[in-house]
Amino acid sequence: MATATYPPPPPYYRLYKDYSENPNSAPEPPPPIEGTYVCFGGNYTTEDVLPSLEEQGVPQLYPKDSNVDYKKELRSLNRELQLHILELADVLVDRPSQYAKRIGEISSIFKNLHHLLNSLRPHQARATLIHIMELQIQRRKQAVEDIKRRREEAQRLLKDAYVTLDGQ
Repeated sequence: MATATYPPPPPYYRLYKDYSENPNSAPEPPPPIEGTYVCFGGNYTTEDVLPSLEEQGVPQLYPKDSNVDYKKELRSLNRELQLHILELADVLVDRPSQYAKRIGEISSIFKNLHHLLNSLRPHQARATLIHIMELQIQRRKQAVEDIKRRREEAQRLLKDAYVTLDGQ
């Protein structure tokens, strides 16, 4: 019984058989997906929109202004989270049957924290890209300086070699 190490290629490889002779013979790639699509049974969208807390059924614990002071609100929610965790410890000791309310409040605080952090993601992505580009520019400037230095060194060596040949 003989078995193949790898499965055979998919049948559409035949569409590319003349590619080395004529690169324009290959079919065009499919257009990018726009809107909603289904993948592994889940519905997804190509629009990168952060759903509001109300859409998710979570009460918003920070102001709904467009210019939110993220640092202040994150600190406030963090302090509130710490307080609720301490209260949960007290409730578990004194009134264990009432812990579910505290867990719900803590869950709401966590969701608000995550929503605030997720709303900062575009800014973080821009800052990361700016940093990467600055590093690339710096590396390229260093490479140019290295090339210039090596060129000057080569010119000096050639000049020294020419002078020694003229002296003989």
